[in-house]
Amino acid sequence: MKIYKNPPANEWNEILKRPTMEVKQLDDIVRGVLDDIRANGDRAVARYTQKFDKAELETFQVTEAEIAAAEAALDEELKAAILMAKENIESFHRQQRTSVSIVETMPGVKCWRRSVGIEKVGLYVPGGTAPLFSSVLMLGIPAVIAGCREIVLCSPPNEQGELHPAIIYAADQVGVTKMFKIGGIQAIGAMAYGTESVQQVYKIFGPGNQYVTAAKQMVSRAGTAIDMPAGPSEVLVCADETADPTFVAADLLSQAEHGVDSQVVLVAFAEEFVQQVQNAMEVQLAALPRKEIARQALEHSVAIITDKPSEAIDLINAYAPEHLILSMKDVESIAEAVVNAGSVFLGNFTPESAGDYASGTNHTLPTNGFARAYSGVSVDSFVKKITFQQISEEGLKNLGPAVEAMAAAEQLQAHKAAVSIRLAKLKK
Repeated sequence: MKIYKNPPANEWNEILKRPTMEVKQLDDIVRGVLDDIRANGDRAVARYTQKFDKAELETFQVTEAEIAAAEAALDEELKAAILMAKENIESFHRQQRTSVSIVETMPGVKCWRRSVGIEKVGLYVPGGTAPLFSSVLMLGIPAVIAGCREIVLCSPPNEQGELHPAIIYAADQVGVTKMFKIGGIQAIGAMAYGTESVQQVYKIFGPGNQYVTAAKQMVSRAGTAIDMPAGPSEVLVCADETADPTFVAADLLSQAEHGVDSQVVLVAFAEEFVQQVQNAMEVQLAALPRKEIARQALEHSVAIITDKPSEAIDLINAYAPEHLILSMKDVESIAEAVVNAGSVFLGNFTPESAGDYASGTNHTLPTNGFARAYSGVSVDSFVKKITFQQISEEGLKNLGPAVEAMAAAEQLQAHKAAVSIRLAKLKK
């Protein structure tokens, strides 16, 4: 990790710059694949699945036999863990449902809003360097709670043309409608445009690498809604002298092992503490199966030393991390000052991985600074909120003159007439 001591605020953006591909090169690749999928459907999907995933598939949908085999293949401990996580995530997300509340804005004028599940949604679950079956829970559970009728899941197959059994098991448990062995750009294109096998959906959810993120953004410009531009994982840990350096090192590595384009940031208040964290990371890194991936991610990660907690908070809000861990004294009061973050983890015994898997909150979160304006996935992400109004005769008499005056002032005579004709009728 590069270390910076008390850098001025005007240098923060450059220091905390996220790793990215050259945009034109990325867009050209993504656009070519998407255009091919739109024009050639399943044939193009098969071609890219063979090219990128080294799997030759004649059909893409996961069968009932594969679902049964996946359940049989998983050990009981993992199945129990998945079910416990499912229960916690359901408990947290059920509380996000809202009831209909009718508001009488004036006598005879009633307004209300109702949440309606998006009918057809697509879930993308990464599975390239790691099978992220936890994302199935994070996306599928709120979709079911929201009342989505058709829930389509796509995930990249291995070279044998199979999905990891935990992905299949989790999808079956939460109630996914259809599962497909399709990954990357081609999965986003298949769900956005529809193919002979994959039905078109109205909104696509899920994290992914820069190719997947670019594909989501591109199809969103063509009419398919997306959850957010969720890209490579990132974490910022802010730690003072009360933190345990080994805990902090483990939290940083837990994000670094996601991918070579992940970013980890440490904000601390003493050079000695940063060195302790780095020493602990070296020890822990040596034991990681994905140490080479983590090591590459650490090459573009940074440690920033500052003297003031207030400056640390300003830096956090400027960076807007996907995951924020606060390992500090008076952590609750410090957390109140956080306004830009995807999900916040308080105290020394709240590892980010708990939120990734089983505490109950959602792990599909805004990255790349989008936490300044976006929220993480929730039940709200899977619903549309439709407003209704109903006006009685008394209500129109009360409201109508104001509408007439406003319509006339905007020179929209037909708008005014829609009220005036009714009011005239009521006078008879």
